[in-house]
Amino acid sequence: MPSLEAIEKRVVACRRCPELRAYCAQVGRVKKRAFRDHEYWAKPVPGWGDPNARVVLVGLAPGAHGSNRTGRVFTGDGSGEWLYRALYRAGFASAAVATHRDDGLRLSDAFITAAVRCAPPANKPTPEQRARCFPYLREEFAALPGVRVVVTLGKLADDTVATLVKEIGGYRGARAPFAHLAESVVDLPQAGGVTVLASYHPSRQNTNTGVLTEPMLDAVFARARELADMGALARSG
Repeated sequence: MPSLEAIEKRVVACRRCPELRAYCAQVGRVKKRAFRDHEYWAKPVPGWGDPNARVVLVGLAPGAHGSNRTGRVFTGDGSGEWLYRALYRAGFASAAVATHRDDGLRLSDAFITAAVRCAPPANKPTPEQRARCFPYLREEFAALPGVRVVVTLGKLADDTVATLVKEIGGYRGARAPFAHLAESVVDLPQAGGVTVLASYHPSRQNTNTGVLTEPMLDAVFARARELADMGALARSG
């Protein structure tokens, strides 16, 4: 089984989707006016966080001028601003602000990854692109032995995790339809009774319209902490 470090190196060097590599490179050359003095990462973006994490977050894909610029998932755009503030309030992040991959931020008991590792045009990866990226997610889960809670940020991430669960484990009962704070219990190879906890994605589309509020996002991570601690108590008992 590859380590998280080995998976990270393979993700960064990935060329499975030449069309996405070309798109990310183009974005990095043209840049956004606000970031014209920045050097863009413009490569696939690996997952990152605590290798002993009990809580794993799965998002959609890097933002063209967010993660594709900074080189770290959910860093450098509005979605990341909301997410890291919530993680900090819940005690999963060492700071409330994430700016780039070398800013000193640390995650505790949490690991963040995504369904797709390259920024796709219009933030809409194709089914073929998702399928090519899927093995990385499977390998990351195998390398995270402590997972007790999987937080899915948005429906596409939730569907991707459902595919993963059906491939490597199984649901206990029916899978809950996607909704904010919906829960399903699954069995994975490394642990039984893992909870998949759904959340609306902290995109501008959701946060600017009130579909997702900060108290709603806080509720997700409060519940994730509660579930992780419940799992620890069950194992110790």
